[in-house]
Amino acid sequence: MRRRVVITGMGVITPIGLNVKDFWSSLLAGKSGAGRITRFDPTAFSTQIAAEVKGFDPSSVLDRKEIRRQDRFVHYAIAAAHEALADSKLELDKEDRDRIGVVVGSGIGGIETWESQFHKLRDSGPDRISPFFVPMMIIDMASGEISMRWNLKGPNFATVSACSTAAHAIGESFHTILRGDADLMVAGGSEASITPLSMAGFCTMRALSRRNDVPEKASRPFELHRDGFVMGEGSGIVILEELERAKARGAGIYAELAGYGATADAYHMTAPAPGGEGAARAMRAALTSARLSPEEVGYVNAHGTSTDLNDKFETMAIKAVFGEHSKKLAISSTKSMTGHLLGAAGGVETVATVKTLVEGVIHPTINYEMPDPECNLDYVPNQARRQAVQAAISNSFGFGGHNVCLAFKQYQR
Repeated sequence: MRRRVVITGMGVITPIGLNVKDFWSSLLAGKSGAGRITRFDPTAFSTQIAAEVKGFDPSSVLDRKEIRRQDRFVHYAIAAAHEALADSKLELDKEDRDRIGVVVGSGIGGIETWESQFHKLRDSGPDRISPFFVPMMIIDMASGEISMRWNLKGPNFATVSACSTAAHAIGESFHTILRGDADLMVAGGSEASITPLSMAGFCTMRALSRRNDVPEKASRPFELHRDGFVMGEGSGIVILEELERAKARGAGIYAELAGYGATADAYHMTAPAPGGEGAARAMRAALTSARLSPEEVGYVNAHGTSTDLNDKFETMAIKAVFGEHSKKLAISSTKSMTGHLLGAAGGVETVATVKTLVEGVIHPTINYEMPDPECNLDYVPNQARRQAVQAAISNSFGFGGHNVCLAFKQYQR
């Protein structure tokens, strides 16, 4: 009998909601978080739109000194962790904090800090660089700050695998609990990469949508006229807990994290392997880990970036894994509304997948207007659908050929 891992708390900061309740309501309503960039003047950029977090006040969880000494991606992570821990109703003073760990990653980390400090170096010289520059910038600091803030002394590290980062963090936390190295893990990802340098880099790659005149329609996964992804930002954090421990303290249990699959394409820096074969291997591995047959899965929260090759090859991978059952699967892309949160995407999409299992409602893929003959599955177009789901998977694929699939089940007592 292996240990079982359940989800007992969730927290998010997203472009369409600053908590799980508002995020979920926006998803079901088909609300887009995309708009013209406000953080800097984007006029010179080929892409002038993004899905920014709006209305977030870090002082709700941090004091003035902490705000100055942390990058925005850390602010988001702490806020999401605060909600997740409160949601879990943990009484930390009664817990063995040596058995509670943190794995929170980021794809890019403190790039806003990096850019601002470079300008200081260029304009005023090295003596003007902040002594907090390095700890503000490095990717592991979101995980480290959460550990320090709540005095959590179990395993503590960060994952970095581009757009698979948060899913890797959750999967590795799952394995940490299965091995018995911890009983509870705070896991997910955070990103704050809507900056001039980051946007310029993605623009020159031609990875971003250029629908500057209609930003709310720019992210259109699996649709024929998709032309690139929309940059998003935010954080998604979940509390993973060993089942018997959760039951013993009377925890509210959302769902079971039953399986985790991770593979490499070993193919190309940015393009997915032909036919999505690496993604298919990750999905098969997750199903095997979860002891699920393909026919038991009712929903796929797709990576669904709104880029040509990803959406086509992810569709091919789903067909390869699920066969005839793929025609019965409900598939939707959270990124159609949130944009692509890069290293935070898998955390936010885990929350969306778990809410689907709990609520029996599948959020739509918005902006689905013209079907693509090469993407011919059921993407739950434009309207939420009430449908009971017993088991679901969430896909995350990243630059560098990183593929992750997480498999979830309704919790059965």
